[in-house]
Formats: sequence, structure tokens, C-alpha cells
Amino acid sequence: VRVLETGIPGLVIVEPAVFGDHRGFFMETWNAARYRVHGMPDRFVQANLSRSRDGVIRGLHYQHPQCQGKLVSVLEGRAWDVAVDIRRGSPTFGKWAAVELSAENKRQFYIPEGFAHGFCTLGGPVLLSYLCTAEYAAEFDASIAWNDPEIAIDWPIEGGELSAKDAAAPRLADIDPERLPGYAE
Repeated sequence: VRVLETGIPGLVIVEPAVFGDHRGFFMETWNAARYRVHGMPDRFVQANLSRSRDGVIRGLHYQHPQCQGKLVSVLEGRAWDVAVDIRRGSPTFGKWAAVELSAENKRQFYIPEGFAHGFCTLGGPVLLSYLCTAEYAAEFDASIAWNDPEIAIDWPIEGGELSAKDAAAPRLADIDPERLPGYAE
């Protein structure tokens, strides 16, 4: 496992070891002991799949309280995956990092608790998989505008198809600070 820093502490890109030959390949998609060495959790409680067609933007989603950390990968297609630090008091509050995840590059993105998450598809259908550190809780579900000008994410597509929830999401500055996770060192 190779771990690449993003410039935001705890938010990392993971390049699993891939063993392949003419028959195909094998890789560990998660190993508690190996990932724990790099500061990632050794326990996930929920696994999710999301399938999206071309031209879709999902997010920016988060949960608070009962924040979720996520280990994200793409099983089919290509996605541009984004995480935004929304922890009140964090030195990197409002900063974002992104990575292209694809079935071909087999990269993973570890997004710690206290971050908002979103992605856009980069052609064709995308099958995105993610492990979560906490269960989904509808009553704590929230969104931030994907195109919030103060966050200024450099999306690689011009707009995209959004859910009604994502289209109506507020800017980060318009969210009551009590509805955001806090930063704890």
C-alpha cells in the first residue's frame, strides 16, 4: 500500500498493491492492519455502491452528528472525487482536495470524518464503492452547494445533472455553525 498526502492532514490517496498477470489481477481493497499504520480506521460499519451515468454531479454530502469517514473507490468508469474540510476551527476549513478514481488506476480516497464528499462522472457509467465508519442516519444528512464560490472547487466538467437535494443545497457560509462538525486535534 502506498499512501499519498493531499495537503490536508488525514485526507489521503491510497494506491493499493496490485498483483497481475495475463489472467487478470488481485488486490486487497482494505486491510485493517495495513491501513491503520497510515492513520485510517480499522473498522467500517457500512458498505455502499453508487451507480451514476455520464454528466452527473453528486454532493457535497456530509452527516453531523454521527459523521462518516469514507474509503472511496471506483469499480467501473472514472470519477473525479472531492472532499472538503468542514470542521469548525480546522486550519484547513473550507479547503478541498480531489483525485481521479477509476477502475483502471485502482486508487482509493480516504475521507476522514468531518469532511463533505462529492464526485462527478468523467464519461460513461460510474460504479463507485465506499466503506463508511458510521451508519447512514437520514436525520443527520446534509449538503453543501457543489459550486459554492467560496470553496471554489475546480470541477472538470461544466455543470452536470443534480438531484433536487443537491440543486437546493446551501453555501457553506450559510450553514449554522452548530450543524457543522468541530475540529479536535
